[in-house]
Amino acid sequence: WKNIMKSLDYLRKMKSEEKVILISPSVEICKSYVIKSKNCLRSAKILYKARLYENSVGEAYYAMYNAALAMLYRAGIKSLNHSATSMMIGFVFNRPDLKGKLEIAKKERIRKQYSVMDKIGLLSIVKTSEQFMLEAEDFMLECEVLIGAIQPNRLKRLRRTIESI
Repeated sequence: WKNIMKSLDYLRKMKSEEKVILISPSVEICKSYVIKSKNCLRSAKILYKARLYENSVGEAYYAMYNAALAMLYRAGIKSLNHSATSMMIGFVFNRPDLKGKLEIAKKERIRKQYSVMDKIGLLSIVKTSEQFMLEAEDFMLECEVLIGAIQPNRLKRLRRTIESI
């Protein structure tokens, strides 16, 4: 309960700072972010094959993040904050599982981006990179299913949810 209240307070703050904004729902922007998501996953795979594992993890995260943004734009929500985006996925779409996956991927991306790998960590990073590419593919598919399920009356409910924050 305490975590839910903390998240709602954070989302209220993001709304007051205009980092989470209600906009007109946009199929076009949604589609653009789906394409961007797919390109990031493609980049992650290319980087993996080039043995640039840390960079691959980052692109896998951005594949997930862009898929999440696609969902939000389809619902008419613009988010300019990574943490708020994952919270919105959990709160508005009632998908705490996707919220958790996105948050884990974000932490791993930050860890890989800002730390140096030694030879011992190479096997770990290869495995992490493989895992996050698979996670990203699953996440993206889930998002596409949710996007396809957004019907006019569901869209109204989603927007009322964000207005109530």
